[in-house]
Amino acid sequence: MKTVVTTNNAPPEVGATLQRLRLARGLTLEDLSRIAGVSKSMLSQIEREKANPTIAITWRLANALGVQIGELLSSETREVEAIRVLDAHETPTLPGTHAGYTLRILGPMELAGQYEWYELTLAPGGALASQAHDPGTREHLTVLNGSLEVEVGLEKRKVKAGGTARYSADQDHVLRNAGKTEAKALLVVVHR
Repeated sequence: MKTVVTTNNAPPEVGATLQRLRLARGLTLEDLSRIAGVSKSMLSQIEREKANPTIAITWRLANALGVQIGELLSSETREVEAIRVLDAHETPTLPGTHAGYTLRILGPMELAGQYEWYELTLAPGGALASQAHDPGTREHLTVLNGSLEVEVGLEKRKVKAGGTARYSADQDHVLRNAGKTEAKALLVVVHR
């Protein structure tokens, strides 16, 4: 008697898992697109099982959602941990290399659009320029080392290490390192 072993050679269906993780964090397709750097149409196709993501896209999505790649590729649901620790490599990062900044997303994805917090690193001469956020949005910037210049509308203020700037972010604004050394800050965005 011959035993026949069948294997499933189909790629994992990540669409349902992606959608479940995205919705559990209260993210829209647009939110996840912005955070992960993957087009909204590609995300929609993945969630509808019309496309399978590349390894690079899977890695970006896992980082943006704060999960391991294996969890994104698995259809099993994970038990909620009492304490979830993210290693440094699991923290989603928005590299603005061309503008001289790195923005690490420290806040959980499910709070995006309400409260967001970041670790901002600016090289000498680097700048993080942002368009106006929704009406009523405020930012709170605490400089950890170095110094930064905050520009909101026509006003500019210098913030030294240990100082905090609080300002309206519902107009175009720029955070700039005019110094000669790297600057690091914590940035909290509060949406209304």
